[in-house]
Amino acid sequence: MGRLEGRSAVVTGAGRGIGRAVALLLAEEGASVVVNDPGVSVDGTGHDDGPAAQVVEEIKAAGGNAVANTDTVATSAGGEAMVTQCVDAFGKIDILINVAGILRDRMIFNMSHEEWRAVTDVHLKGHFNTIKPASILMRQQRSGRIVNFSSISGLRGISGQTNYGAAKAAIAGLTRVVGRDLGRYGVTCNAIAPGAATRMTATVPDAARQLRAATQTQQQTAMSRSVTPTPAHVAPMTVWLCTDDAWNVNGKIFHVAGGSISLAHEEDPIHTIEKTGQWTVQELIELVPNQLMHGIINPAPPPADLDEVPGRPAPV
Repeated sequence: MGRLEGRSAVVTGAGRGIGRAVALLLAEEGASVVVNDPGVSVDGTGHDDGPAAQVVEEIKAAGGNAVANTDTVATSAGGEAMVTQCVDAFGKIDILINVAGILRDRMIFNMSHEEWRAVTDVHLKGHFNTIKPASILMRQQRSGRIVNFSSISGLRGISGQTNYGAAKAAIAGLTRVVGRDLGRYGVTCNAIAPGAATRMTATVPDAARQLRAATQTQQQTAMSRSVTPTPAHVAPMTVWLCTDDAWNVNGKIFHVAGGSISLAHEEDPIHTIEKTGQWTVQELIELVPNQLMHGIINPAPPPADLDEVPGRPAPV
């Protein structure tokens, strides 16, 4: 308790779900919180001041300090406004946590340009819109904590989420670069890839849920079964990354679901083939399947009953 006394924070998407759980725990640890949430539906439409206001009341009722903000992260003006509000209300900004998100799932061959733009605007552009103004102030004060939210959808891939997965993968890259840009100024930037039952996950149709479950790794399956994952399970690791104890953790991505917390593996080469000069196609035909791709599993192979798959050995 009190580990963040005197700190001020902005939490986007804090009216519900994971953002709400994070905002409540930040306040419990002593931070003053700007609770941002425009109160949109899962697909990003509509507006409701209620969710942000309700979380603020919860924080105040528990003896904490908070103000509501209903701007959208999808515009630069919205991102700047919530950072400015934090400084105006609490004197500075020490913590920025980017949770806000929407879904417009569609298979790539059916996805519209609008569905692509709407999701990437909130997720990827939304992270930039808050990080840019916050980073200027954090750099000047030589301290700060930024926690972004990526997803297994971007880090490994989930069917039907081209827009969401692309944005979440980019957020992982953004996190690594921002960590390098700001680390020398005493500012850290890390990311959480959460697993939790929220209103966003509740919108996934059963058929899609079954398809995605079939592509889970054994580790993901064990993690999801260890305990029912809730937003409250995600909050402690998120908040810990904002404490002084996490001063030397920077540019990293953590999987957090239920009672499991994992450090994501860096995107380093795992298999390599080398030669002096240029490879021939024939050499690659022989070496890539047997050496470079040895032990690597196709995440979405064609079904066995699909006729005439080029290159696939005939059944014996």
